[in-house]
Amino acid sequence: MLPLTILYQDDDLVAVHKPAGLLVHRSQLARGEREFLLQRLRNQLNRRVYPVHRLDRPTSGVMVFGFSSEVAARLSASFSERQVEKRYLAVVRGVAPEQERLDYPLREEDGTRPKAQMPAMPAMTDIRRLDSVELPVQVDRYPVARYSLVEARPLTGRRHQIRRHLSRRGYPIIGDAKHGKSIHNRFFAERFAAPRLLLAATWLAFDHPQQAKRVQLSCALDDTMTALFEHLGWAGHLPLDSVRTPPCSEGRSSISPV
Repeated sequence: MLPLTILYQDDDLVAVHKPAGLLVHRSQLARGEREFLLQRLRNQLNRRVYPVHRLDRPTSGVMVFGFSSEVAARLSASFSERQVEKRYLAVVRGVAPEQERLDYPLREEDGTRPKAQMPAMPAMTDIRRLDSVELPVQVDRYPVARYSLVEARPLTGRRHQIRRHLSRRGYPIIGDAKHGKSIHNRFFAERFAAPRLLLAATWLAFDHPQQAKRVQLSCALDDTMTALFEHLGWAGHLPLDSVRTPPCSEGRSSISPV
């Protein structure tokens, strides 16, 4: 088993690249699973780590852990208070809007109660089309197939928010078994060897909980998405692993913080 890619580490926290398909920690919904990101990271570093936020199991990308429960709690509060910038890359069906804010309310999906009993909560995601492609093949009912590369910036933190918002808008993420369309999912699995959710957390920026600096992390895509981008002519949009740590007063995006 290959070691996890460490994107950033200091005395207080560590950031890693979470592989697609790996659960972050044990849950009641996956009792039979034996492998978890939390335990792999503890074993690799030979020390305890504490989760700060979450990524869906099929989503890859940057995740942060604290080395103490106090640091993790401070970072979690930053996420809850929308002081953290998050960016994702997604491959979607169709030609997505050039830029748009999606603000469909979403019911929380915690698996403990029927959805009808759960109130719809405000949710916002900013999306931007970075590129698109038209393939001369009939996948569904049209003679050609169109797909887009979308950058998504969630401004709230509802469960499966990006996946549900894009699906609701009519541009489901390829590989999404729950909110997508199976015929397009199969096409990407068979034609491009991409049989997974094509969603990756590629950027995270937050104020360090112990130091007067802002940590900005960029995370490269995994081999599956990298090969796909190169095949579709999107190699110019491939992110790289990188770290910047400007003072807290610098480096903030003009986009509303998440």
